[in-house]
Amino acid sequence: MSRILVVDLEATCADDGTITPEQMEIVEIGAVWATPDGEIIDTFQRFVRPIERPTLTPFCISLTHIDQASIDAAPSWPTAATELAEFAQRHQQPGSWWGSWGAFDRNQIERESARSGLDNPLAMLSHQNLKAAFAKARKIKQCGMATALRIVGLELQGEHHRGLSDAQNIARLLPACLH
Repeated sequence: MSRILVVDLEATCADDGTITPEQMEIVEIGAVWATPDGEIIDTFQRFVRPIERPTLTPFCISLTHIDQASIDAAPSWPTAATELAEFAQRHQQPGSWWGSWGAFDRNQIERESARSGLDNPLAMLSHQNLKAAFAKARKIKQCGMATALRIVGLELQGEHHRGLSDAQNIARLLPACLH
């Protein structure tokens, strides 16, 4: 049975337009290796210290519940990307791929890597947009992860807008995305 790497990122953000999507920087990586039936095999979580805007906005803190001290003590993207690449290789096997809820996470990893002059840490795996796969499988419009959980009768577990909790919840949705 192939294994799937599910990744969810949290990034710098503001509710007043002062941080555009192109300016967002990763502040947390949550990732899980899972089976297609949603069984979690291994987990990974890292905070990441942003370089261009190292101070989180009150909105970002309120949304993610990530405190400034955790970000201040975190490694920058080059170190976190290396750790993510190592985690990605840990359970990789033929047929493995990585997925995220929407295209944001794929685009953000590419943007962050380009900004740092690094290779994409997940380049060895193809990407699947699980939000689109879920909508296609259900023949509905794309929806948020929390709504998707409700649609399939699952409760949101952990803390929403936290990388590892969201990655674990997305993994729980894999059977509904893939069948």
